[in-house]
Amino acid sequence: MLISEKLDMLPCMEKLAILFQSLDDHTRLRLLALLLEAGELCVCDLVTVLRLPQSTVSRQLAILKNAGWLQGRRVGAWNHYSVATALEPVQQFLVPVLRNFLLTTETAREDLGRLRDRRDPACCPDHGKSKKTDIAGHGPGEDEP
Repeated sequence: MLISEKLDMLPCMEKLAILFQSLDDHTRLRLLALLLEAGELCVCDLVTVLRLPQSTVSRQLAILKNAGWLQGRRVGAWNHYSVATALEPVQQFLVPVLRNFLLTTETAREDLGRLRDRRDPACCPDHGKSKKTDIAGHGPGEDEP
């Protein structure tokens, strides 16, 4: 059973402790900032942008996913992550706060700059097919009809 599945059975203070403990790491905050801004990303992009070993990135993604912050999907050999659509109420409240604070940091700006430069189709087949769309429903790189 995942931590996120156990959260429903815990008293409120314990839920809060788990949620906040999952954010108590520089790498996890960087991952969350990238996913809040870019939508769904492949692990290979996250590894390159953060300049960390794949094992480190995967371990930190697992902690965020188990705490209910992220959801993942597998596409062939590649794992993609995005911010979970079914967040706890406290997480729903915190997402805009985290986005506002995290994305103003120099580290997040540098990470996002590297992400913009990264998009390598050789990494995985879904590059350029981010789940994030603009207000008209177009994803990155999609032209209007």
